[in-house]
Amino acid sequence: MSKTILITGAGSGFGALAARRLADAGHTVYAAMRNTTGRNAARVSDARAYAADHAVDLRTVELDVLSQESADAAVATVLAEAGRLDVIVHNAGHMVTGPTEAFTPEELAAVYDTNVLGTQRVNRAALPHLRAQEHGLVLWIGSTSTKGGTPPYLAPYFAAKSAMDALAVSYAAELARFNIETSIIVPGSFTTGTNHFVTGGHPAEQTVVPAYEARYAGLMDQVSERLAALAPADADVSQVAAAIVDVVDTPHGKRPFRVHIDPANDGSETVSAVADHIRAEFLTRIGLDDLLTPTAWPRTPRPTTHEQNRNPR
Repeated sequence: MSKTILITGAGSGFGALAARRLADAGHTVYAAMRNTTGRNAARVSDARAYAADHAVDLRTVELDVLSQESADAAVATVLAEAGRLDVIVHNAGHMVTGPTEAFTPEELAAVYDTNVLGTQRVNRAALPHLRAQEHGLVLWIGSTSTKGGTPPYLAPYFAAKSAMDALAVSYAAELARFNIETSIIVPGSFTTGTNHFVTGGHPAEQTVVPAYEARYAGLMDQVSERLAALAPADADVSQVAAAIVDVVDTPHGKRPFRVHIDPANDGSETVSAVADHIRAEFLTRIGLDDLLTPTAWPRTPRPTTHEQNRNPR
């Protein structure tokens, strides 16, 4: 069944690829990006051309995740044009590289603002509509860095992605009784095919950088080269887009909670399996196992332990 989908940060990388793949699969897709009439005007034109050339429903919408007003306006545009919204894809993100000490608290906060608070702004704009229709999917684009290998000089990004993952896990339980499903796509370290490193930021204040360079000379180049060496020859960012399409097209209530696409195999999938098992086990122990899957409301009440003891089968 065709769905209406909003993807943040869809000007390039995972977002742009996923927008095209989802449109190819027959969905109405809104590729959200900021500065659609300025810096990203060419990307808007590219999306329009792709839609025409492939006869698909791929649209663009202005959305700056740093602004609640922009998020509200983007969701309002989708609802006005398409009449509904079924899937939110949280993809917008920003990476910075450099010695952690070199970043000011304000610079760390800016990374957090894009990668974490940006998702909250979009949720606050979109979730009232998904809750009202009591159906939907919130799909988060995470990172293996939240639970896997974490090379140095990427701490602000890793910290923000970890915070986003924690937010996604909590949202999953809180949205389940509104029949809204949650899935987390977990890409690994794709060193080509995205603009993460190309457009990534650096500490503005360079005073402490020379001290680190003396001990860690060329570290980021070494990290990039070694991550690339770990990846198999067939590793391609299109695998992430394909995984997103697979999750969206899986029947409601049957979607995986977490999907890893990790060419470097940094251990995240192993750690996540344990963490997600403990989460499921704990919610079950405290009698909240219905929060593990989306549930149409009102649900049939579950017998309490006392009732089960009084009425054994």
